[in-house]
Amino acid sequence: MTVPRTLTAAFQQTANRNPHNVALRTADGSLSITWRQYAERVERLATGFAALGVKRGDTVALMLTNRPEFHLLDTAALHAGATPFSIYNTLATEQIAHLFGNAGNQIVVCEQQFLDAIRAAMTSSKTSVKHIICIDAEAEGTISLADFENREAKRFDFAKSWQAVEPQDVATIIYTSGTTGPSKGVELTHANLLAECDATTRIVPPTVADSVISYLPDAHIANRWGSHYTGMVTGQQVVTLADLKQLITVLPAVRPTFFGAVPQIWYKVKAGIEAQLAAEKSPVKKRLGQWAIDVGRKRARLRSDGKPVPATLHAQHALADRLVLSKVRARLGLDRVRFAATGAAAIDPDALEFVLALGLPVCELWGMSETSCCVTVNPPDAIRIGTVGTALPGAELHIAEDGELLVRGPLVMKGYRNEPEKTAEAIDVEGWLHTGDIASIDKDGYVRIVDRKKELMINAAGKNMSPANIEGTIKVSCPLAGSVVAIGDDRPYVVALMTLDPDALLAYGKANGISDPTPAKLADDPGVRAAFEAGIKEANAKLARVEQIKKFAILPEVWEPGGEEVTPTMKLKRKPIAAKYATQIEELYAR
Repeated sequence: MTVPRTLTAAFQQTANRNPHNVALRTADGSLSITWRQYAERVERLATGFAALGVKRGDTVALMLTNRPEFHLLDTAALHAGATPFSIYNTLATEQIAHLFGNAGNQIVVCEQQFLDAIRAAMTSSKTSVKHIICIDAEAEGTISLADFENREAKRFDFAKSWQAVEPQDVATIIYTSGTTGPSKGVELTHANLLAECDATTRIVPPTVADSVISYLPDAHIANRWGSHYTGMVTGQQVVTLADLKQLITVLPAVRPTFFGAVPQIWYKVKAGIEAQLAAEKSPVKKRLGQWAIDVGRKRARLRSDGKPVPATLHAQHALADRLVLSKVRARLGLDRVRFAATGAAAIDPDALEFVLALGLPVCELWGMSETSCCVTVNPPDAIRIGTVGTALPGAELHIAEDGELLVRGPLVMKGYRNEPEKTAEAIDVEGWLHTGDIASIDKDGYVRIVDRKKELMINAAGKNMSPANIEGTIKVSCPLAGSVVAIGDDRPYVVALMTLDPDALLAYGKANGISDPTPAKLADDPGVRAAFEAGIKEANAKLARVEQIKKFAILPEVWEPGGEEVTPTMKLKRKPIAAKYATQIEELYAR
């Protein structure tokens, strides 16, 4: 079998190899699509794109929730020779218009709920959108999915179209979160994305029996790589979940073999299990549960440190796993997981040790949109807590004189769309991508990320600190916390702004007989305040004295993805936060 040089060739091979296997399905089982059906619909939809005038090199925008239709339409656009890209569903009208202007797309595929935002963005003089395909309604001024899928295109040769795609053609544009200024369009080629899939599948060789749950935004490279492109290449089943809030409840039904999450999800897993242990009425079961987790922790730490696991501990762990840990994994719906990942932000080492103690192979990894996703990954059989692993095959790493991590190789993007100057700033003449992350590499090749180059805090005494490290430590110790922002640049000490997690508040309200446990009502609650004070005390014990939180404020609001304070991927917009909450910050220093 020939090695595919493009995603379209990879898809065709996979579909031909596994025609009767389920390729796509919804989490509730209401829709299931085999690889043969997937391929047949891709041909019809690619013909529909051609009928609307799409040709090789054109762009197509998609604004959809996580659903099978995304995969069908994105793959069809690729087969038509086009460059499909996704839009974060939380973007404002002006931001959507910016993307349209940069991409130059004439077609948008969307759900009815996003029509108003798209139409408003189309009024901008910068956009060239001519057609809207609405997949779930027959709305005025749009093309329905059924109509689109049944269109004919004269002189369109489907096979010739996808076979004409070249490895260096741009397969997608990933628009960065835009924490500072307008988002940039990262152009990733077919060669980039195949190199990513090839390198990552060497870590854990996939099988057609594997499955992954797609719940993160498809506008983010992590979900594009982890579910969409990897599925096209390997034949793994993709289970789509449109509502992130349902993740914890549907996992036991889906039971994926691959599962990736941001640190906040793992923090919730830890907090939930600890809360269940605390509420356990049987002293015997409570002690047994704590003993099992402690045994798992000891084993995980020894393995992380590269030390042998004593025979006695090995036997204890086997018993702990049989009596407790395996049952916890099954209850979570993660009992079939062969590879789990954590990324997008640094995970607190204590939280990682906890989930590893449960027997979950959670591998911290690191990457960027500009590197087609992952560059470094912890090997599942050699996880080192506190690191982001070693370089993937084909990726070169280098630490610059100022500590910045540089990357070179086939994973590095083609460039920023229509921004040659910014591309030249990011990729030097020798091909090194300047990541903006401060890092170190040990003798075994394991990478530790210190912080973002531009986000290091320097206090009034000249001490460098990592706000991300401080924030991660606080989140683990404060289960009620949603977002945490550490502030201390040019200040005598560090303070924190904290929001409340709505899901954690529901549990708190139930336990304390509070009928309406909202952030607005509980920000000043004495019990909540006491819980945060205890958590801060616990976190401070793990931080250097200069990093410790001296004062904090609990904000009576929720920071929604894509809002003023955080990006769609929940990265903090530090400057806007500092400006918006300047009064609260000054009060913390004035007291």
